[in-house]
Amino acid sequence: MENRELLVGQNQDLSLRQNQCGDIGNNANFVLSLNHDLLQTEPIRDVDFVIRTTQGHDHKLATCRTHTDDVALPHDNVHDFDENGFDMDQIDYLGAEEDRAGVEKHDDQFTDVVEYREFGLHDGTELTLVKNQDLSDDINSDMQLNQEISIKPLSYMFSQPLQMTVGAPVLQERTLVAVTNHELTVGKEFPDVHSCRRALRDAAIALHFEMQTIKSDKTRFTAKCASEGCPWRIHAARLPGVPTFTIRTIHNEHTCGGITHLGHQQASVQWVADVVAESIKENPQYKPKEILEEIHRVHGITLSYKQAWRGKERIMATVRGNFEEDYRLLPKYCDMIERTNPGSIAKVYVDPVDNSFQSLFISFQASIYGFLNACRPLIGLDKTTLKNKYMGSLLFACGFDGDGAVFPLAFGVVNEENDANWMSFLAELHHLFEINAENMPRLTILSDRQNGVVDAVEANFPTAFHGFSMHHLVDGFQKEFNSSLLTNLFWEAAYALTCIDFEKKLIEIQAISPEAATWIQNIPLRYWATAYFEGTRMGLLTANIVESLSTWIAEASGLPIIQMMECIRRQLMTCFNERRETSMQWESDLVPPAERLVSEAYEQACTYQVFKANESKFEVHCPNEGAFVVDIRTRSCYCRGWELSGLPCAHAVAALLSCRQNMRKFTESCFTVASYRKAYSQTIHPVPDKALWKEMPEQFPNGHNDAEFIIKPPKLLEQPVRPKKRRARTESLGRAKRMVHCSRCNQTGHFRTTCTAPI
Repeated sequence: MENRELLVGQNQDLSLRQNQCGDIGNNANFVLSLNHDLLQTEPIRDVDFVIRTTQGHDHKLATCRTHTDDVALPHDNVHDFDENGFDMDQIDYLGAEEDRAGVEKHDDQFTDVVEYREFGLHDGTELTLVKNQDLSDDINSDMQLNQEISIKPLSYMFSQPLQMTVGAPVLQERTLVAVTNHELTVGKEFPDVHSCRRALRDAAIALHFEMQTIKSDKTRFTAKCASEGCPWRIHAARLPGVPTFTIRTIHNEHTCGGITHLGHQQASVQWVADVVAESIKENPQYKPKEILEEIHRVHGITLSYKQAWRGKERIMATVRGNFEEDYRLLPKYCDMIERTNPGSIAKVYVDPVDNSFQSLFISFQASIYGFLNACRPLIGLDKTTLKNKYMGSLLFACGFDGDGAVFPLAFGVVNEENDANWMSFLAELHHLFEINAENMPRLTILSDRQNGVVDAVEANFPTAFHGFSMHHLVDGFQKEFNSSLLTNLFWEAAYALTCIDFEKKLIEIQAISPEAATWIQNIPLRYWATAYFEGTRMGLLTANIVESLSTWIAEASGLPIIQMMECIRRQLMTCFNERRETSMQWESDLVPPAERLVSEAYEQACTYQVFKANESKFEVHCPNEGAFVVDIRTRSCYCRGWELSGLPCAHAVAALLSCRQNMRKFTESCFTVASYRKAYSQTIHPVPDKALWKEMPEQFPNGHNDAEFIIKPPKLLEQPVRPKKRRARTESLGRAKRMVHCSRCNQTGHFRTTCTAPI
């Protein structure tokens, strides 16, 4: 900035209020001419001044609190500052601990400053305004030195004298990060040997040198600089009779110049865990990639992804507990579920050969009661892969309430998804219905096309109607034929109510892609097409359970088994309560989706013409649709909409209106608000924390009654690895090797990860 002077003309007042920042550059002269008053029209409190020098260091000035009176400067004095903008010998700094300390005034300057207002410099770089108050760090005013700024009259820009006013103070909070003192001196003490090792490790990383351990045991620790020829060396030993360690000797000079590569020998997994511990505890979703970025930004160290992942896992283990311990406590957990939620089912099974975990089945009494008494007679089966240490799968058996929402009925955790575990899971589900229902309900079961699931359904529910979930079929269809048009036609064919409508859609698909039509026809129609399905789906063609419970799964799938099931139980408990409270606000007879469909059918029915055959049969004529026969006694219509959905179609509504019947009373009971409230009437009770579980006789699985019995974690499944092949291509024989290039130093012959060039 060029040399400029900012002058305040005669009778010009410069008023400052709170939170105003003044920047004073290099070689700045602050000049006050005759009859210039520096006025403070409102109290200035807690003001910080910061001066930034040419060396880039910030010097924070002390906080000042001033009186509400005006500060008048002598009009005959012009004060010239030195080349840095301040007289370094004339001003003194007062800290927070020097309250009510006076400051020497120089050459009678500023003699008219009101009481307790003083200016000072500390070390030649800090300006302080003090009023016998503690210093505050909330409001800063940055003053950049080495620039010359002056103030000139600005009255030519305004119709009245220049006056700056500022509103009420705005406090700015700053997080003060304490800088760890890595200074190592003789006599410095540490609580124990581990603290000593950690302190030396942190010092080596912070000071950018690597350390090599020479001796390390319970009584002494000796290390030297890893660079050959460097004299740095340290020796610490334990004090007699106490675990405290102290530094005995240290040669604190380095001749190596520090490390030149991107890594660090002391940047271990434990160090990574210590560095990011607080961040992970605050945000368990903190990704290893973000950990790598933070460590590189703060410490300048490049680590591998595996180190970051292992460091996070080490912290998560302390937060969520031990996986192996949860498997051992499974018998007690199952017993606690049955005690706190009477009527619930909780069973654990192990491998009889080595007592390793095999499967866990849990179903809460509130879910069993709600499904048997108020939900649609429809069950969806689904599964998801767990993301914890021992992997495994989580199996679901869910019903559907009158609102169409997923109603969790039973959960199964298995060591792996296979035919045997599906058979065991559905056997437990069948046993659940046997002990809780007088007669086995006529169910419709939806699942994917997996052979193990199909066989298990046929073996355990031979009288149930089994259908394939359209969600899984459409996924396979889209992978084979990437066409949105074909996919939409596939959905329309599945929803077609009559065989004629289905054939029309299939012909359209055939015209576009014969291969797609063949793919569809290879799936037995009785498993997925509404027109050919023998059971009743109540308008649902897909289970889609995993997507509906994705929030629950994402939060729980990486936890140990007991914590995972507790997370799911809490979600289920909260869900039951929220839906119970929501239903209390409904005033209609039907749940909102059913009420909307019946109202739409009513609007269409008003245009239909009805002819009565007898007390139960009617002939309904529809414009552009023809005639339909409706039987209100059997609740059927030739369009099949009533019997397949459980709600009266437009033709049925027209017939019911003609005989003055309440159309809402002819819906399936599961669509009523009363049934919905009944489905969620029971409570899922909390389970005490495992730390509060009392000693109790454990119900050991598989008939075991051995006090020494311990459930072991499941066997880790080895993922199939593709064999490596080293094959020399004939076209590359005799060809010169490609020269590698480093993206860090722009040299050839090495990669960035092996680069040793100085940083």
